[in-house]
Amino acid sequence: MDLLERLITFFADHGYVAVFMALLLCGAGLPLPEDITLVAGGVIAGLGYADVHIMAAVTMVGVLAGDAGMFLLGHHYGVHMLQWKPVSWLMPPRRYAKMQDKFARYGNRLMFFARFLPGMRTAVFITAGATHRVSFWRFLLLDGLAALVSVPFWVYLGYFGANRREWLGMWIQRGQHSLWLLGAVAVLVLLLWWWRRRRNAEA
Repeated sequence: MDLLERLITFFADHGYVAVFMALLLCGAGLPLPEDITLVAGGVIAGLGYADVHIMAAVTMVGVLAGDAGMFLLGHHYGVHMLQWKPVSWLMPPRRYAKMQDKFARYGNRLMFFARFLPGMRTAVFITAGATHRVSFWRFLLLDGLAALVSVPFWVYLGYFGANRREWLGMWIQRGQHSLWLLGAVAVLVLLLWWWRRRRNAEA
């Protein structure tokens, strides 16, 4: 919670721009937890320093911009990125090879569920771009669908827990499991929509 309190103080002083920039750094793989950053953005809205709906929009754009940046870097530079010091530290060749194997096996599902796997997002997004097996717009769609589940969850959790820090701390710990459930529900809804659309087309 110490990191959360420091982020709340910093964001309260610098507003939406600070939250947006912090999320870009999260997307770049810096050791700054995205979920805590989103919660801190929600908390300052709950304390009256920002509007929670604007904060939700700003954080959504920040998350997608950070992810898209990693995808595009992977798309343009591919394996050459592994020679860059920051990237080689984040994703050594052995990890990159494993990620390629997982991407080949799981493809689109991996891009969707990477949003719920802290520590893997950046590696997955770089690999997705480097493989050239998926278009940028498909990547953005899958990542955006996952972000629609996770980003509002964390921001509004921070908003409603702004003045109840013990409750907030408890739900931050439980949050990842809750997101897995929400992600599974989202997948089921999408599959149901796809099935009904296909059934109507065949009728």
